[in-house]
Amino acid sequence: MHTTIPGRDISLEAVWHFPEGTGPFPAVIVCHPHPLYGGNMSSNVVFAICQALAQKSIAALRFNFRGVGKSGGEFGEGIAEQEDVKAALDFVASTANIDQKRKGLAGYSFGASVALPVAVQDERVSMLALVSPALSEDGWEELKSYTRPKFVIAGDNDFVIPRAQLAKLAGDSPEQYQVIAGADHFWGGYEEEVADKVSRFFAEGFGVNKVKKLQ
Repeated sequence: MHTTIPGRDISLEAVWHFPEGTGPFPAVIVCHPHPLYGGNMSSNVVFAICQALAQKSIAALRFNFRGVGKSGGEFGEGIAEQEDVKAALDFVASTANIDQKRKGLAGYSFGASVALPVAVQDERVSMLALVSPALSEDGWEELKSYTRPKFVIAGDNDFVIPRAQLAKLAGDSPEQYQVIAGADHFWGGYEEEVADKVSRFFAEGFGVNKVKKLQ
């Protein structure tokens, strides 16, 4: 369902993916990859994750960052985009039939680097999933400080992620960090797998349908 997220100074183009049945539903906001490299809310990974969430009785909201598609404003170097995520959280908080105690945030690539600092600062975000996160060294340290449930997933052919660091994290915390053999940063051919793992993480954490633990 197409909708518009009102911001303080601009509005953002968005799409809701609502599950079938009756709510209130948990909700997850999904942030897209880098706008200057063609990233938008129709990204293969973002779309697949939203569909998988809705199939697991979780409402999913994807939106275009400022300057993308029909969203107002212009590219904000990843800083102003954090305000877009906060606006999305406010929008979800004002949406009927959403369980306000179960809200999550997901980000892919650039979207992960924008979602992380918001999740750290905003207690409304009870769960966080990052796909192929394009993080600085400070960002990886910030991720470690996020104490609520988190899930990080990347391919072993990803040129953006520090492989050695991710491999160590996956070895130390396999439930929180996963590496998918054969996948690269763009997840071509692996969309279904990454979407299933991310949606299962949220479904398990939100207690939806008693989903089995991640394998």
